Amino acid sequence: MKKYQLIIAFVFSISLSAQQKIDRKALVTRHNVQITAIDTLASLTVGNGTFAFTVDATGLQSFPEKYQNGIPLGTQSEWGWDSYKNTENYKFSETLKDVDQYGRKISYSTQIKEPARKKEAVEWFRQNPHLLQLGNIGFEITKKDGSLVKPEDIKAINQKLNLWTGKIESYFEVEGTPVKVTTACDQTKDALGFKVESDLIQQGRLKIRIRIPFPTGLWGDMGTKWEEKQDVAISKVAIAGTDMGKKWGGKQDYTSNLKIKNKSEATITHIMDSISYDINLKWKGTASIKEKAKHYFVVEPSKSSTIELSCSFIQTDKNKSAIPSFEAIEKSSIGGWESFWKSGAAVDFSGSTDKRANELERRVILSQYLTKLQCTGKVPPQETGLTYNSWFGKPHLEMHWWHGVHFALWDRPELLEKSLPWYQKVFDKAKNIAKRQGFEGARWQKMTDYDGNESPSSVGAFLIWQQPHFITYADLIYQAKPTTGTLNLYSERVFATADFMASFANYDSKNDRYVLGPGVIPAQERFKAIETFNPTYELAYWNWALKTAINWKKKLNQKVPEKWEDVLKKLSPLPIAKEVYLATESATDSYTNPEFKTDHPSVLGTFGMLPETSLLDKKIMKNTFNLVWDTWTWDKTWGWDFPMTAMSAARLQMPEKAIDALFMNVTTNTYLKNGHNYQSPRLTLYLPGNGGLLTAVAMMCAGWEGNTIENPGFPKDGTWKVRSEGFKKMF
Repeated sequence: MKKYQLIIAFVFSISLSAQQKIDRKALVTRHNVQITAIDTLASLTVGNGTFAFTVDATGLQSFPEKYQNGIPLGTQSEWGWDSYKNTENYKFSETLKDVDQYGRKISYSTQIKEPARKKEAVEWFRQNPHLLQLGNIGFEITKKDGSLVKPEDIKAINQKLNLWTGKIESYFEVEGTPVKVTTACDQTKDALGFKVESDLIQQGRLKIRIRIPFPTGLWGDMGTKWEEKQDVAISKVAIAGTDMGKKWGGKQDYTSNLKIKNKSEATITHIMDSISYDINLKWKGTASIKEKAKHYFVVEPSKSSTIELSCSFIQTDKNKSAIPSFEAIEKSSIGGWESFWKSGAAVDFSGSTDKRANELERRVILSQYLTKLQCTGKVPPQETGLTYNSWFGKPHLEMHWWHGVHFALWDRPELLEKSLPWYQKVFDKAKNIAKRQGFEGARWQKMTDYDGNESPSSVGAFLIWQQPHFITYADLIYQAKPTTGTLNLYSERVFATADFMASFANYDSKNDRYVLGPGVIPAQERFKAIETFNPTYELAYWNWALKTAINWKKKLNQKVPEKWEDVLKKLSPLPIAKEVYLATESATDSYTNPEFKTDHPSVLGTFGMLPETSLLDKKIMKNTFNLVWDTWTWDKTWGWDFPMTAMSAARLQMPEKAIDALFMNVTTNTYLKNGHNYQSPRLTLYLPGNGGLLTAVAMMCAGWEGNTIENPGFPKDGTWKVRSEGFKKMF
């Protein structure tokens, strides 16, 4: 009898476990995006992590000018970089400025204002290289009177992004005639597939155009500059700090050459200053292609009411492969996205009575979609991903934490690890920066590019919080794969990072301690570099990262450098005044100066992004959290500040505050219909906000090392029902 009872109990246990398994398809698809009108902030995107294509309500990029001040209709790949010709022979050394630091001259690449020659050199190296908008693919539809369709002529819009398959299905009508469009992206190639069904094709009134825009050379690039001298309609604030009137040579040399291979294939080769790439076209159905104007081509389908068009982008000198059919691209999209959603972690908030639960679930699902397709390439992404340029398309390495850490916590470490070989590629350049400045090891770049070049910046040159990041990434990968092989793969870069950190810390013999700065700008970018020292978050990060590097040395049975141990032992304490942590030791007015209560409240990262360190007093940290919560100027913050605040609240065992932080009613905490984290007219999407949200939710579900509370970031009053699976603990 007892034997049967055990069998029944075992079967019941298996059954219960199966019942508790999250229905991932139901979870994901209940947040499919539905669009029923022209909404310039609701553009939808398909992509594969290295390449992305953003569409308007027609399923193509038919109205780029209409959308350029919303979520622009971009086509970008991580390899698509170009530099204008350096006709004036500017040298990077012309951007360097010596700063008195630690009793010696240290050179930094800054935004020098004069003389004019150096200012122009700075502008050139900030603008170049820049990420390209590779091409605009849209409809040219003719009305019965012969005029071209405008946005207001698109009626009966019904568009859906199917998150489970990665496909966009669009329906609209022109003068009562339906048009159905399916848009998909191959998950292994930079290739797009379109299927268009409409009687307008047989009537000769529907064509598909391919236009190649000029790069703007400005802070932003929305892909709408069609002529060399055309000014782009971008607000002045979007290009603050750049010289709109400066024209660089070489742009007049661009060519786009059409080669028709057969009745169903053609290639457009676009040659620029420093790059050449091919746009390969293949169609099923009767069609022809012709050049309408310079850099402007039109595919004209005929006879049937359906056309399937494939379009792939590839650098001209790369190995060619067959252009996949629409059917193959669609299959790749369906299979790739289903595999993604079935992998890693998931969280389901259904059944919660808190009215915010469904919205949080929506943000979480859409943020996974957006970060997967925009932030999983071989290069750290820019803050606007592969949609449009911000800061000339250049990645900011301090933001890579927000772009990438969540993948490891959601048990998808391979998506973070894809970008880590890049740090090896640019390793020598990072070591050269440290050497130029008289430090040891490698000083990681801040604002950089595909090849790891340093960009001049009066703020970025002095930031240091990106320095320990590589140790974070490597340790997350080690947690996922705790092998000697992992240690050996990353140890050289981990140890070079620690060498720089120990070297950068300056010994204060009077007080027998090591100091960070002056000559530093904290993550809260409100402090003058030459006056600032010992920012709280950075001190704690130095402590954690050096300890971690020392642990790696011990795991590999290698001798720990005495300098590392000495800096760790004598690192300055976290600065305190009136029982709260200051932003920096040098800013005793951290909470009385209004300017110092804006931008990132990075002091909260001390116990949020970071675990408890030997420097931390949790009582003082809680006092600090409460003061920041009550007095910060929250409408002058950024999208990742709210997740960071939630992470700190969770660690301080204030789950109600964690939820409140994620839903703070501030513009920069806005999540659009398509899931993008909106900041301002200048920055209509901001992927660090999406990545930050995912990091915070992972911590709120799985907790961190040493935590024993289930779902520690969620209130325990019964209003939240949290079902999660697969999450990994944070440090």
